[in-house]
Amino acid sequence: MDELIVEFISRLGYLGVAILMMLENIFPPMPSEAIMGASALAIDRGQFSYWPLLAFATAGTVAGNYVWFWIGHKWGYERMRPFIDRFGRWLTMEWEDVERASEFFRKHGHWVVFVLRATPVMRTMISLPAGLSHMNIWKFLIFTTAGAALWNVILIAGTQWLARTFDNSDNVVSVVIIATIVLSVGGYIWRFVTWKPRAKR
Repeated sequence: MDELIVEFISRLGYLGVAILMMLENIFPPMPSEAIMGASALAIDRGQFSYWPLLAFATAGTVAGNYVWFWIGHKWGYERMRPFIDRFGRWLTMEWEDVERASEFFRKHGHWVVFVLRATPVMRTMISLPAGLSHMNIWKFLIFTTAGAALWNVILIAGTQWLARTFDNSDNVVSVVIIATIVLSVGGYIWRFVTWKPRAKR
């Protein structure tokens, strides 16, 4: 099983990983944990090198986050709200979610961009209120790059630790990667199917 996963991700190459990481930060059901987990296995097989992988993965992450930052920065609240109201089902969020994230951003300051990028909580969501608040673009890029690099280091190191710690570790890591994909995609489909605006709940 692990050979199939490694073969798939290695065929994509560094640029393919960067594109996957970019999409993961634009559209909900693409889990970075699975992408980087498979890439970490490819490092152990000698099909990827650590530093180029980290660089491309981080660049893809920053690009995906910049999309939401740019939308918030250019569109502003007035144009953003109709978009969220119309496509909220596909994004599995609504305007109240954006307002809560914006309030969190204003309360805790620009450093939350770095902190949340290195955690599984609101990693992508925080880019939108940063753009809506017209955060300095260079500060946003620096904080996002630092946080994204740290998150990717954690994912690579965590996968390699699993692979080197447990018996039959390759299959263990493969199962974790596949389970992450299934849970992420299944969770998104469930949210999409059952999604209702708060006003109708």
